[in-house]
Amino acid sequence: MPNLEIIGTPHSNYVRSIRLLCEEKSVPYTLTPSRPHAPEVNAIHPAGQIPCLRHGDVALFESKAIATYIDKTFPGPKFLPEATLPAALCEQWVSYGNAKVDRWIMREFVVPSIFFDKAKGPDTAKIEAALPEIDQCARVLNNALATTGHLVGNQLTYADMNVLPMLSIGALYPACKAILDQYPHITAFIAKLTARPSYTNTAPLPRA
Repeated sequence: MPNLEIIGTPHSNYVRSIRLLCEEKSVPYTLTPSRPHAPEVNAIHPAGQIPCLRHGDVALFESKAIATYIDKTFPGPKFLPEATLPAALCEQWVSYGNAKVDRWIMREFVVPSIFFDKAKGPDTAKIEAALPEIDQCARVLNNALATTGHLVGNQLTYADMNVLPMLSIGALYPACKAILDQYPHITAFIAKLTARPSYTNTAPLPRA
């Protein structure tokens, strides 16, 4: 079988979610560190976004499509449920993570906290405006995790892997951590899943 190649910077939460899936399934892969709009990314994704996948003649973009391909192609435990209701719930929580959690934690809070005009400083108004939205996301996720500690059923699924990097990155920032720490099911979720070998094995190197 040809080598599986994941293309994207290891600091990307979506790249990490795909790598978590590979690690949990024991799927060998090569990570090609690439930033958005790099030539090898543009060759696959029409908008130049990461992650991308190459596997022989197969080229895919968008993390959920990549996750589906990996989970169905390779042996090992299944992290995208096949039964109707669990499958729908997994889709539901992946979509919520992408539409809400990624937006408010990553795009509206973390990104402007890291990347900003050095002369002007961070856009504090934008960052602070994200905080109540982060709290709402945390409330929703905390309620969803309350029964089993997972978003779908009582086992790890890709829905968990999708939001874990978002939450764990957000928890590195005091203002976001203060919100997340108010929700015991989220803090337990982060603690439990970040202790797994898959999380340790996918840790990105510190930024230069």
